[in-house]
Amino acid sequence: MTDLAHSVSPQPGFRRITRGDWLAALALALGAAFALRQYGSYMDVYEKAILLLTVPALAVLGWHWHGLRNLLAATACAALLGIELYQHDLARAEQVFWLKYFFSSQTAIAWMSALVFFSTGAFWLGLLARAPFAERVGTALSWVAAGAGLTGLMVRWYESYLIGADVGHIPVSNLYEVFVLFIILTTLLYLYYARHYATNKLGAFVMPVVAAAVGFLLWYSFSRDAHEIQPLIPALQSYWMKIHVPANFVGYGAFALASMVGVAYLCASRGLLASRLPSVAVLDDLMYRAIGIGFAFFTVATILGALWAAEAWGTYWQWDPKETWALIVWLNYAAWLHMRLTKGLRGAVLAWWAIIGLLVTSFAFLGVNMFLSGLHSYGSL
Repeated sequence: MTDLAHSVSPQPGFRRITRGDWLAALALALGAAFALRQYGSYMDVYEKAILLLTVPALAVLGWHWHGLRNLLAATACAALLGIELYQHDLARAEQVFWLKYFFSSQTAIAWMSALVFFSTGAFWLGLLARAPFAERVGTALSWVAAGAGLTGLMVRWYESYLIGADVGHIPVSNLYEVFVLFIILTTLLYLYYARHYATNKLGAFVMPVVAAAVGFLLWYSFSRDAHEIQPLIPALQSYWMKIHVPANFVGYGAFALASMVGVAYLCASRGLLASRLPSVAVLDDLMYRAIGIGFAFFTVATILGALWAAEAWGTYWQWDPKETWALIVWLNYAAWLHMRLTKGLRGAVLAWWAIIGLLVTSFAFLGVNMFLSGLHSYGSL
């Protein structure tokens, strides 16, 4: 396979810090200061620490990736507009035009769902018709979809407090909310690597798994009224949730991305659409990087989960089904990385392994909730 000889040439990483970067960091700091002044009385010391540490983290990400910085700025403006339109009255969601059709949480998430489907179609049109313009349209729609979903989550956070101060919580607490988070994070991870490798051609492979998540989200919403905001159960009323869940879903999103890159690798290595896809060397490198970052975040999330369990249940580990399957997922990707880094394993075996790994991860994410019970039963279907 001569493609293996092709060089892997991702785009440059960190760039020179500009005046715009410093202004963006200042805006983040001012936003954090406003949040502390406005809502600090509702936060404990750990939540304040999380907020303050988020500022430099987002600033560094913004310096490295200007697209994310622009998305965060646009999302902040859209979310603040939605919050302002409410004027402390949740009933206005059905009375005000801009809330009803654009900025309420449910409307924004509905826009996200539609845009993901449109983006997936545009990417496939671009791949099959060799139409770079369609691929660029798919990329633009993916950005807007991620922004709409993030806006929806931010406005939903505010809506939960409009229901009641004892109901208000960060929107990463149930299956509906974390599916929205998964859709956003997986889309953003794809967009990052598409920029990193200067290719939009993998959108036709990655976005279908995002579209599948949207399909589940819509089914779950309509069949179970899952979009309704509910009070948190005591076990979830913890600052640990605010860091454990996002870290976990960066891992899930990266694993999903790697599996779909594995599908593209198998297609390219067998000559199917090979002339329309990046080289197998690029696909192999991207798959490795995605699993590497997913494994790092999943490891952190698992450690944070153990610390949370110690606080909530008095022990770090109880071999609960969710914990056991999280360990299986961790071991699976640890073995994948071990075989690649120390044994030099490459090629179709690792691609198939990444695909099967997504099935294992999906069972840990959903299957445990559907078929098993335990301390994490609050996430059941």
